[in-house]
Amino acid sequence: MEWGSEGLEGLGFYKKFIAGFFMSVNSRHTGESVVDLSEVPSAVLVLYIVMMYLPPYTCFLPMEEWNNEIEKVTNIIEANKKKSIVWQWRNFLLSQLSYLAIFLIIICITERRHLHEDPLNFNVLNIVFEMISAYGNVGFSTGYSCKRRLKGDGQCIDQWISFSGKWTSQGKLTLMAVMLFGRLKKFSLNAGKKWKLS
Repeated sequence: MEWGSEGLEGLGFYKKFIAGFFMSVNSRHTGESVVDLSEVPSAVLVLYIVMMYLPPYTCFLPMEEWNNEIEKVTNIIEANKKKSIVWQWRNFLLSQLSYLAIFLIIICITERRHLHEDPLNFNVLNIVFEMISAYGNVGFSTGYSCKRRLKGDGQCIDQWISFSGKWTSQGKLTLMAVMLFGRLKKFSLNAGKKWKLS
């Protein structure tokens, strides 16, 4: 978060520090936020998307012993793995990211009218943010703002609802499937393994 951003405007040093600390510590658990996430810069939203997608036990600085153990296991797996096209397709079809890409396409199809009529609220970044938040079971949302509508019809009322609250029923059902898929991700092929990012 930027220290001088609109979301933190009017807060003193101590309150800004506590708000930043709260947002960084609490983001994986309850989806509560101190600032309006729709006013956060896109780069920070992308950072939140990455943080919500990665499992909480991701290892950024693995220890050397752990690396050696991983290499041994990887060598055993590689020795036993079939190098066929069927194996490669199986890995692709069972990858979490491929399913999320399919879910994103389905949501964009179901929300195509909103994407066309209200491009400032309904953009792909906001949809990805909402979807990855659902997948990680985090609860963050950029929300919906009547101020960002291109065509004001006078009937729109700002409410404290999530962005998905303005989606169609089909989009909401797809998002529920994403949430269920996120809860069941530990039962996939590589369940229980730490992610190594180096």
